[in-house]
Amino acid sequence: MQFEDKLTLDGAIRRTADGYGVVSAKVARGGNVQLYLGSEVGMADKATVRVYRPENEVFKKDAIASYAGVPVTVGHPKNGVSAETWKDLAVGEVGDDVLRDGEFVRVPMMLRDAKAIKTVEDGTRELSMGYSAEVTFADGVTPSGEAYDAIMSDFKMNHVAIVGKARGGEKLRIGDGAEKWGASPVNLQTADERTSPMADALRKMLVDGLQVETTDAGAAAIEKLMKDLQSSAAKFSDAETAHKAAIAAKDEEIGTLKAENQKLKDAAPKPEDLDKLVADRAALVTTIKAIDSKIEVSGKSDADLRRAAVKAKLGDEMVKDASDAEITGMFKAIAKDVKTADPFATVVKDGLKPADGSTVNAAHQAMTDHLTSAWQGNQSKGAA
Repeated sequence: MQFEDKLTLDGAIRRTADGYGVVSAKVARGGNVQLYLGSEVGMADKATVRVYRPENEVFKKDAIASYAGVPVTVGHPKNGVSAETWKDLAVGEVGDDVLRDGEFVRVPMMLRDAKAIKTVEDGTRELSMGYSAEVTFADGVTPSGEAYDAIMSDFKMNHVAIVGKARGGEKLRIGDGAEKWGASPVNLQTADERTSPMADALRKMLVDGLQVETTDAGAAAIEKLMKDLQSSAAKFSDAETAHKAAIAAKDEEIGTLKAENQKLKDAAPKPEDLDKLVADRAALVTTIKAIDSKIEVSGKSDADLRRAAVKAKLGDEMVKDASDAEITGMFKAIAKDVKTADPFATVVKDGLKPADGSTVNAAHQAMTDHLTSAWQGNQSKGAA
């Protein structure tokens, strides 16, 4: 990860014969805990993170060696300094004699740019290291009793920036006394047009209709949160739309089922229709049995019964290729002269036998029905 730690130039500037500025300055601290924005260390869900910088990492041989030769800039370049941007950004460089000075790292610096030297002399004297480091998230307490949320290691310097305010405190300044230089450093964004905006510069942005001021890192964190909220809202809206569509589809299905159920109710036969169907079936079965008592009627359709009767009466050849309509016509012809059995005769043909009440009642009913309709047959004969 890339970081920017701010300190202050604490040594007096010495001018060379060519007008360059030479200074020895503390540029880093070790063994302390510093506050970072959560977005600076990859924890956007936290406003600030306490980061411990162990002495054994800050003063490690490779870390100390990485200071030598890095460029000095006015303000922090957005993407650090590289061979492609050095010519436009560098206003000086760090020397090779990098030393440990108590809890600090001290370096010699040569300022070569007249505007940068003027900026320092006018009061902008704090320093900010731009570097990369590894961050391990782990809660703990330093030997001095400070709590921390993460630990930094494997430091590698990229540049030293002259800035308006240092993260490391006033001890990291150029000059012998902080009060000598005043409390209002110049705006680095106008000190040198070649520099990028300060890392500390506040920017205004709207959050839910309210204007707030925050750093670039804070703005990035807010923008990320707002995008996440918009994404969540869009997903919720999509889910709600899908839910409404599913309910509408189910309502349509229920409506269809209700309509089909009503059709079935409307198509259901009425009691009088059922009575007629039963009577017609009974009459057909009686006629079939009168034609041929051996014909099995159980489980057979009306069409099957008529075909069986025609076959029994007229033979196989008559029904072989005949349609149901032809069979119906032939059945009417042979049934016209068929004399159905007398219900009373059916009951007494084998002689009267004792029977239970239901049998007697049935026989009595059959006889009564026969006598009731007998006059109709006699009347027909008289008329003939």
